[in-house]
Amino acid sequence: MKKSRTEKNDVQKQSNEKGPEKFHLKNVLSISFAHFIHDVYSFFLSPILPLLIEKFSISYFSAGLLDFTRRFPSILNPILGMYISRYRIKYFVIFTPAVTCTTMSLLGMAPHYTVLIVLLLIMGLSNAVFHVPAPVMIKTFAGNRVGKGMSFYMVGGEIARTLGPVIIVGAVSLWGLEGTYRLIPFGVAASFWLWYRFRNMDIARKTGEQKETGFKETFRKHLWLFVLLGGIIFFRAIMKMALINFLPTYLKEAGKSLWFGGISLSVFQIAGAVGTYLSGNISDRLGRLNTLLIITIVTPLMVLLFVYVQGFWVFPVLIIMGFFMLASGPVLLALVMDSATRHQSFVNGIYMTITFVSASVSTLLVGMMGDWVGLINTYKIAAFLAFLAIPFVLVLFRRARTKAL
Repeated sequence: MKKSRTEKNDVQKQSNEKGPEKFHLKNVLSISFAHFIHDVYSFFLSPILPLLIEKFSISYFSAGLLDFTRRFPSILNPILGMYISRYRIKYFVIFTPAVTCTTMSLLGMAPHYTVLIVLLLIMGLSNAVFHVPAPVMIKTFAGNRVGKGMSFYMVGGEIARTLGPVIIVGAVSLWGLEGTYRLIPFGVAASFWLWYRFRNMDIARKTGEQKETGFKETFRKHLWLFVLLGGIIFFRAIMKMALINFLPTYLKEAGKSLWFGGISLSVFQIAGAVGTYLSGNISDRLGRLNTLLIITIVTPLMVLLFVYVQGFWVFPVLIIMGFFMLASGPVLLALVMDSATRHQSFVNGIYMTITFVSASVSTLLVGMMGDWVGLINTYKIAAFLAFLAIPFVLVLFRRARTKAL
């Protein structure tokens, strides 16, 4: 006889409540796939920005305001975390890919600049709502391999960063700027599949976040962690933003061709994707802080070496640099999830806000330093500033040992 739906739900709940040591690969891969689909659409704006500038005859400041609008809702991450933690977090992860894909696919059809602002504001809110609870679900299904789970999760985003621009440029080539709405069904189908996959899983009950209270107490308890992570993220972000946003421009200033710069950026991103995939798993075995300390020391050394190498040696150094530069993401996220025994969405929301603010401020600082002293000297300064993240990691070590004792 076939099992009833109630019996199936009971079996699923029993499976969900097995020991914390179990790594649910299919569920982790499902959320990683959702991350990939969601972020593919998130990276549509930059490649079509020149076409939007031409279509609406807007200034570069107005064009920059579009990207700012897309990012602005990230400031609300802590508030979103407080709200989301009271409900079934799976639905926020399930339906946001459909919202994001719809708004980003409609950019080409926008009849007015104001409509672009509205679409990007909705997309930014959807983006924030997705990224706050998704790592919490990863932690739920990763068991005692949280680092490995975060690696799977973040690889989805890194691959999306690479393929998103290719997909939207291909769509514009096939259908024109106004025809990109044809990409909507793929995101909607992904949300429908996620709903089918997780519809019977009571994830909110498993994480225990529905019944938790006391956000102020949680914030005070983790304040030291936020401060230390803020120092690590900020000083590394200056170096990271210099490479991600200005690598081809830096190489051109150093006398390389535009083609060489494009290839170098691709190599950097691919190496970073490998580092993202491996670092979380390594941190499960070696320890979060040990892995983070190695990354924090090696990365600026590689950046300084990259500034001085020539010829063939550029690419080996670039590969190692890219590997370590982006490897910190899963480790930091796993560290946050390990520390967040309650209100995980709220704590992750604060972490995401720190990341957003650090990246935004760092981008402005890199741009100003580039104007003042040139990108070559900016890279050197950024590398030396990145060494300032090491004391913050060492303080984390000391606090962790004191707590253990």
